[in-house]
Amino acid sequence: MACPSGWTTGPRAVAAPARGILGGMSTAPVPPATARRNPIGAHVPVAGRGLAGTGLAYAEKVGAETVQVFVANPRGWATPAGSPAQDEAFRAACAEQGIPAWVHAPYLINFGSDNPATRERSADSLRHSLHRGHAIGALGVVLHTGSAVGTAPGGGSRRAEAMAQVRADVRPLLDELDALGDDAPWLLLEPTAGQGSSLCSRLEQLAEYLEALDGHPRVGVCLDTCHAFAAGHDLAVPGGVTAALDALASAAGPGRLRLIHANDSEDVVGARKDRHANIGAGMIGAEPFRELFEHPETAGVPLLVETPDRKHGGDGTGHAMDIAVLRELRERAAVPA
Repeated sequence: MACPSGWTTGPRAVAAPARGILGGMSTAPVPPATARRNPIGAHVPVAGRGLAGTGLAYAEKVGAETVQVFVANPRGWATPAGSPAQDEAFRAACAEQGIPAWVHAPYLINFGSDNPATRERSADSLRHSLHRGHAIGALGVVLHTGSAVGTAPGGGSRRAEAMAQVRADVRPLLDELDALGDDAPWLLLEPTAGQGSSLCSRLEQLAEYLEALDGHPRVGVCLDTCHAFAAGHDLAVPGGVTAALDALASAAGPGRLRLIHANDSEDVVGARKDRHANIGAGMIGAEPFRELFEHPETAGVPLLVETPDRKHGGDGTGHAMDIAVLRELRERAAVPA
């Protein structure tokens, strides 16, 4: 497959310094929001000077056109109130600069757990993320779809019981979401990589998950390319991305795809391992992301990288590199004017 300029060829196209990178930082001007078919950005840190002071400064540094943040410790149950001043500063700056913002809910949330305390904490945590997302003007809150922890009475899978729990616990939160008004964030279901007893890893399983939530009109999908690859969707072969997006649209319905986590994979297809790689440096390769831009289901859908940055110094260099490569692929994609 052909590789974008600034890349070396090989089994999976390993990254070389991309155009527009000087000392690891993007120097290319960010196009105006109205000109972006697919805004491209990153999950940004917020520790230190907060959402606006740290998060948006990092976004500018790496050339991000859209951002994702945590509003709580992603590996804990705390539900901090946040700073009204930071919230307003972040919301106003995103609106002024045309930067779509997203929230990722904590990883511990699992409505499929057999532990009632975990389910209760999960509800509190997701409620917090939805309300904080609304406060900062986020367009959506990303939720991992969870797993059926434990065994059914007499042995066997708890999948049916776990899906019933998803309905019982999440459906009331969607009613609360409705009460926030027209500017409430979407709840975005992110299929997982297939570890353990995943409730939704294959894209076809989105149909069952959405049915459990009555096909609520404010429930969408966040597609993580590494997760889909790990779950067995071979995005690396020609036409593989198109097949996966067709499967997603068939299961979830048109227009449900609202966000893409653009991540390459350290592992082979179907490995059920969630190990992200920089774009083009993993087993998916760079070229499939151009195919992703060309599918009608991705029209207007933002892409966020959650790729390794620490191996590039931890200063944003890795994210800047990946954003620059995706922007080049976006330019090369054959999409309607």
